[in-house]
Amino acid sequence: MAALLEVKNLRTHFYTIEGEVKAVDGVSYDLQPGEILGLVGESGCGKSVSAMSVMRLIPWPPGKILDGEVLFDGVDLLQLEEEEMRKIRGKEIGMVFQEPMTSLNPVLTIGKQLTETMELHLGLTPEEATNRAIELLEMVGIPDAGSRLPQYPHQFSGGMRQRVMIAMAMSCNPRLIIADEPTTALDVTIQAQILDLMQDLCRQNGVALIVITHNLGVVARYADRVNVMYAGNVVERGSAQEIYHNPQHPYTKGLLNSVPRLDDTVKKKLDPIQGLPPSLSKPCLCQFCGEPQPTLVEVSKDHLAARCNADPNCVGWFPRDLG
Repeated sequence: MAALLEVKNLRTHFYTIEGEVKAVDGVSYDLQPGEILGLVGESGCGKSVSAMSVMRLIPWPPGKILDGEVLFDGVDLLQLEEEEMRKIRGKEIGMVFQEPMTSLNPVLTIGKQLTETMELHLGLTPEEATNRAIELLEMVGIPDAGSRLPQYPHQFSGGMRQRVMIAMAMSCNPRLIIADEPTTALDVTIQAQILDLMQDLCRQNGVALIVITHNLGVVARYADRVNVMYAGNVVERGSAQEIYHNPQHPYTKGLLNSVPRLDDTVKKKLDPIQGLPPSLSKPCLCQFCGEPQPTLVEVSKDHLAARCNADPNCVGWFPRDLG
């Protein structure tokens, strides 16, 4: 089956007073129709920037997509004119942004923000778009949805705004949804409901889903494949089962070991990853062999992990600021 999305050697840098920040530095992956891909890693590793690069939403200044290809159904999004890209955003690719508090327009009603996209991309009449908006809000768990459409974002709680963002992302029946921390502001029961809903959407309609999250439990339950990002690079990728049961990169092992387990004894201490992530405005050198720029090497079928170019026996490219 042909991939719906192929990201090849994507490089997005930011130019600041402190120097050039290599936020995304050669990221490659693919995504099949109906597949759920988990993108994990600590803050600042490039997860959100890689997603914004796919959507061509990197602001200049200070950011710029320097290199790479983003092939969506065979078309390189990085080569499209802005007007053509607008036709894809919202309709073909939906996105749940990380900050619902600031992503919604404070001077437009929730109803206006939901219906406008459907009228534009799907050609619905105002009445049809309103009915569809009510269905979407009910679908994501907002009660008395009809009476909420004339209200403004400040009249919704953080969790309710997050649900509105998810409804907006699904409104035009996109083929790909990028969800950046989609359940951050939701309580655990609503998290499960929303994620089950998005999973059902993928399975029934062949919608591909990228879930960007810190929650390794979410990834374990819902993702088919996992990309582990670190310092602007993908350092390990493979099936969720392979990543969780047979991690090969030291950073992946560190992430999994730092999560508390319900079956552990109370007295057992957490096992944190020592040090801090490296500054992306400086050369990132592996702490094991001192070499830059990793290469993903196949360690088993469809399971790849980063190794140093100069030292094939290195246990894994892993720069770290140990102070």
